[in-house]
Amino acid sequence: MRSALSLTRRKRTVPIFLAADDNYVKYMMVTMKSIIDNASSNRYYKLHVLHTDISEENQALVRSLEKPNCRIIFVDVTKELQKIQKKIAVRDYYTATTYYRIFIPELYKEYDKVIYVDSDTIIREDLGILYSTSLGDNYIGAIRDQLVVQTEVYGDYVEKVLGISRGAYFNAGVVMLNCELFRKKDMLKSFVELLNTYTFVVAQDQDYLNILCKDKVAWLDPRWNVQMVGQLPCPEDKAKLIHYNLSVKPWQDKGCRLGEYFWQVAEHTPSYSQLLKELDSFNLDDAKRVESYGANLQNLAISEINNIDNYFNRFGDGGRIKLTRVEVLKRIEELEKKGIFDQDVEDDPEGRELKPDEVDYLRRNVKSKLNSRYAFKMAYWFVGNLIKKKQLVIKEVRGLENLRALDTGAIITCNHFNAFDSFAMQLAFDKAKLHRKKLFRVISEANYTAFPGFYGFLMRNCNTLPLSRNGITMKKFLMSLNLILQKGHYVLVYPEQSMWWNYRKPKPLKKGAYTFAVSNKVPVVPCFVTMEDTDVMDGDGFPVQAYTIHIGEAIYPEKDKKKSENIDMLMKENSRVWKEIYEEFYGVKLSYTCDE
Repeated sequence: MRSALSLTRRKRTVPIFLAADDNYVKYMMVTMKSIIDNASSNRYYKLHVLHTDISEENQALVRSLEKPNCRIIFVDVTKELQKIQKKIAVRDYYTATTYYRIFIPELYKEYDKVIYVDSDTIIREDLGILYSTSLGDNYIGAIRDQLVVQTEVYGDYVEKVLGISRGAYFNAGVVMLNCELFRKKDMLKSFVELLNTYTFVVAQDQDYLNILCKDKVAWLDPRWNVQMVGQLPCPEDKAKLIHYNLSVKPWQDKGCRLGEYFWQVAEHTPSYSQLLKELDSFNLDDAKRVESYGANLQNLAISEINNIDNYFNRFGDGGRIKLTRVEVLKRIEELEKKGIFDQDVEDDPEGRELKPDEVDYLRRNVKSKLNSRYAFKMAYWFVGNLIKKKQLVIKEVRGLENLRALDTGAIITCNHFNAFDSFAMQLAFDKAKLHRKKLFRVISEANYTAFPGFYGFLMRNCNTLPLSRNGITMKKFLMSLNLILQKGHYVLVYPEQSMWWNYRKPKPLKKGAYTFAVSNKVPVVPCFVTMEDTDVMDGDGFPVQAYTIHIGEAIYPEKDKKKSENIDMLMKENSRVWKEIYEEFYGVKLSYTCDE
């Protein structure tokens, strides 16, 4: 005869996850008890407790709450946490346990979705009902954060720092994770990368989850996360789950809002006497300390809003209106007819003035070194994916011997036709295998101070040398450029000083790159990238281009020429090389519509 336990396991399993440490387990027992008391006899519940230090004694106390259809499992995530522990910021009443939920999809690959519940909650209805909610193609199921919706400063914070509408920001204390999609999209890796990119100090992992799951949220019935902030979303007796979020808790404040529901459950747990003792011992100093948490949180939010280098300013879209590719091509056609070649076609955001203390050109401080190292790691990972998906195709690199023949630093020039063309040049440079030599890139001030998103992060950290309208910053730029070239490194410059998407012709050159070369007595290596249509279409319906990178012979300044003469000579020779490559590869004579 089959046991009752084996029969219950045949029922539909509801996987529920909580997180606690040894100090918080006494509160978690109350949450656990409320879940079990409301569990349906028609379902089987697995309650997983993620932890690193819960004692065997406390584990036994929690397991005493088990029922035949409610099994409690303790999961030590020490090894997983150690992998990113140093990258995790912990503040005030938050502990590292707040990050545990991100491990769940990878730890439990047998689950397509799970429920995660904070340990400061009281459940008043069967969580199996919540679990039956479909998430569709969304990453997460959640409820809006009432503090953000109802409090101006926090609403401003999520909009001005995270770039998320205050009505689209969720509270992560009660969520359903779409584990299948989390694994498919490698969200754990994205989370760790985001930790390395930016530190959110206000809502910590909740902010990270909101960024990662933006626009992919299934909005659940708000009664499943009734937060003790402002106006409740429903009458209190209709709440399916009460969340004592933020700093004031029932075990601290006898007047805690809806605290009576907590104590009704707590009375039937092994931690009841301990909780009562804590409530009685909570004094005025404790109350002031708790009150200070709220003030600190608000001050942090205000500080981040006013931080010109906050997440949204660094990575957000800045409200830009992106031109369609058809509009871009039309603009290129119009500018060529007018003979205006040094104007960017796409409307990048206007950059602010770059101050000298904002940029570490030589990557001398520790933060700059770490950012550079991580940026390159991200860039190679990103480029690898582009190549794998055939969104970046490098057909051939010609003339590598011209780089290998150099025994000095050099200015490398290249035509500029795509935001990704510097990736192609980096890969070509890597193929040359120049021992301990680096490739630096001169970029515009706007690209450094205002270019948004992931690519903007790379712009600021992948050995970039931003120009500036600030005189002192430019002196710092020139000194750094000179030192880089003197050490035998290479500097990529786009001498056309404009980017025209997939424009195949060489454009007229400006003097900057050649002035750098002459001033430092180093050669110019003219590179030109030609393009061919592939049979792969990009997201805008245009053929992905296959690049052939042509590396020309080095052009050296001549000792018997004046500086201005050498600059003109280098420009003319560079133009000649580019023109010859263009005409030979495409089999047509170089001409422009403005000449007509």
